[in-house]
Amino acid sequence: MSDPAEFEVKSFLRSLTNRPGVYRMLDAKHKVIYVGKAGDLRKRVSSYFHRSQTSVKTIAMMEQVARVEVTVANTEAEALILEYNLIKQHKPRFNVLLRDDKSYPYIYASTNHAFPRLKFHRGARKGKGRYFGPYPNTRAVRQTLNELQKLFLIRNCEDSFFSNRTRPCLQYQIKRCTAPCVGIVDEEQYRKDIDAAILFLEGRNKSVVNAFIRRMEKASEAQDYEQAARLRDQIARLKEIQAKQLVKRTDRKDLDILGFASNGAIHCVTVLFIRNGSVIGSRDHFPKLPGETDKNRLLNGFVSQYYLGRDAPAEIVLDAEIADAALLEQELTARAGHKVAIRNRVRGDRARWLQMARTNAEQGLGLKVASNATIRRQFVALGEVLGLEEPPQRLECFDISHTSGEATVASCVVFNTAGPMKSDYRRFNLSPDSAGDDYGAMSEALRRRYERVKKGEVPMPDVLFVDGGKGQLAEAMKVLDALELDWLTVVAVAKGRARRPGAERLFRPGSDRPLQLPPDSPALLLIQQIRDEAHRFAITGHRQRRAKARRKSPLEHIPGLGPKRRRELLRQFGGLQGVVGAGIDDLAKVRGISRRLAETIYNELHVEQ
Repeated sequence: MSDPAEFEVKSFLRSLTNRPGVYRMLDAKHKVIYVGKAGDLRKRVSSYFHRSQTSVKTIAMMEQVARVEVTVANTEAEALILEYNLIKQHKPRFNVLLRDDKSYPYIYASTNHAFPRLKFHRGARKGKGRYFGPYPNTRAVRQTLNELQKLFLIRNCEDSFFSNRTRPCLQYQIKRCTAPCVGIVDEEQYRKDIDAAILFLEGRNKSVVNAFIRRMEKASEAQDYEQAARLRDQIARLKEIQAKQLVKRTDRKDLDILGFASNGAIHCVTVLFIRNGSVIGSRDHFPKLPGETDKNRLLNGFVSQYYLGRDAPAEIVLDAEIADAALLEQELTARAGHKVAIRNRVRGDRARWLQMARTNAEQGLGLKVASNATIRRQFVALGEVLGLEEPPQRLECFDISHTSGEATVASCVVFNTAGPMKSDYRRFNLSPDSAGDDYGAMSEALRRRYERVKKGEVPMPDVLFVDGGKGQLAEAMKVLDALELDWLTVVAVAKGRARRPGAERLFRPGSDRPLQLPPDSPALLLIQQIRDEAHRFAITGHRQRRAKARRKSPLEHIPGLGPKRRRELLRQFGGLQGVVGAGIDDLAKVRGISRRLAETIYNELHVEQ
């Protein structure tokens, strides 16, 4: 910690209130390194300055603290929410941090539509309709949607596709849809199918079977034997699915079961998802908290950061008791709109599920340790191959993606000894001047990135990789020379003959002969991994940028042609192709289009072609 005289610890502690609030520990560079909440700010903050501290994490943290800031809250629950938001904003290194910030996938039913659809959904749940989940991963959602289509023949097409059909599509032919788009099934009949699908998603399988039996009997009485046979097959399929659900409860509660495992350096929390009484999967998380090994503190921090950012189920079962359980129950209940219970002493099914979660956490920890050991070996091998004094700790790789110069995007991916650092990935939308010029594109991306590195805004890598050969290497060195960073280790990764993995050639500054490593070299495997990740990240960005550009009409870029005139043009000529094919005289006849504007439109569209 800095000199107490600079911070005036005693006067600061005397000035603190006994009300609840949040405190922030800052280092000498004014960076927030820890955020905490307290029911009594004076009592909690004062405890950090006692000489009797024994926690390794706290001692290490207090050696770096230069200043403390506080925010007073009205209640401890309010302080809990403020703490969550500040941790999410600042990502302090001494708080429990979750690397996996992806939202979970859901199944969405557009129940406001006359013929609702079921689809995969990830992100904000703002649409009108019903959401079911969360599911542990994309695969679980896809499997469920696949079963729902087989069982209930619900459409999964986009509304734009649905409204423009004139005949049934392939889904109808393979008996995955009843073709409501062309009127083969009426709205009332289709609504029965979607209602049954929703009951199935709610876990009310018995109600679905009974409803299908009644519909089958009614169809049989009406001598609609084809419909009765379809319902009979659906009933058989439903009972087959029920037989496969080995882990089943009599009630239909949604629960999350949290198992914990740690080796002191790496911690794994496995969330086991129980939905409608059935285990639907699990997901491993590896929270980061330097110097802390206490299970209760880790779980307390994890639950706070994890559940305050998403809807909580009716019950959360933990591997240990946590300090903020009552406070979190209160806040999660208010947010979810239903009662949320946090428990750690359980028996029966819950105890068995908790043991299952622990086993999965131990398995996840073992895989993580093995993976980290492999990555560390690769980094050591890379340091030896490149002749570095010590193994590198941070790698960056750049790649360029475009289609004939259109929507050029550069990617920068970052790896450290724990693997990909996705929060540090960056994309660069490159200027039109770089269109079709791979060398110019690489030069622009590196200049934009390393100007920030030079200013200290971005950490300096130990090794810079560029995808390409001598040309890309030369451009990289020009940029680094101009920025006085020519001492940085740079490697150009060129694909070998026939672009076969394992035949890559590595070009280094000052050497005309490329380095070619054995296909099983740990260093080469690491280089391939970071190069492929840079390529994936670049091409994803390029496709997104290209799709966005192609959704825009070329008419939008013409000066003087506003929305009303564009609509009139498209209406008069039946679409963009008609406008493109029209002459200047034809364009000038449209209301609101002057001769001069018609010439501008014609010239702009034909320059585009």
